[in-house]
Amino acid sequence: MRRLHTAALALSAAIAFFVGGWAFFAPRSFFDSFPGVLGRWVATDGPFNEHLVRDVGAFYLALGVASVAGLVWRSPVVFRILGLAWTMFGVLHLWYHVTHLDHLQADAAVGTVVSLSISLALGVVLLIPSRADVADPTDATGTTSRAGGVGSATSDRTTTKGETR
Repeated sequence: MRRLHTAALALSAAIAFFVGGWAFFAPRSFFDSFPGVLGRWVATDGPFNEHLVRDVGAFYLALGVASVAGLVWRSPVVFRILGLAWTMFGVLHLWYHVTHLDHLQADAAVGTVVSLSISLALGVVLLIPSRADVADPTDATGTTSRAGGVGSATSDRTTTKGETR
């Protein structure tokens, strides 16, 4: 599963840098041409706004940088946090486009929904714990905590038999 998490995060980072770089560094081209060979999805949804397009690019680039950091500092907690971010973005982004398909031709509408669903699925994959994650008693920092110490993550976690978890 960790390989799947790594692959999902790497693909998410690639998407983020592709979309974000294009939107931020060439906002007019992004607006007029995105996603390229699959059609023109952005220009059909209202007038050009450079500020908004660059903000979208900056947001994607920020998610891309966070995703690369997650690839460097791989841990179950990092995967979950990035999964939450990508999933929240994916749900809201997909919701907007599903409710605004009327300006697109059928092939573009299908392409939009499929591509955004894939992006959302990558975020969801990051939320699924691996068997090793479930079996590994770690605290919220992703590190194994010392049992019972004052202020430790396990000091207030006891089983019904009084044993510290």
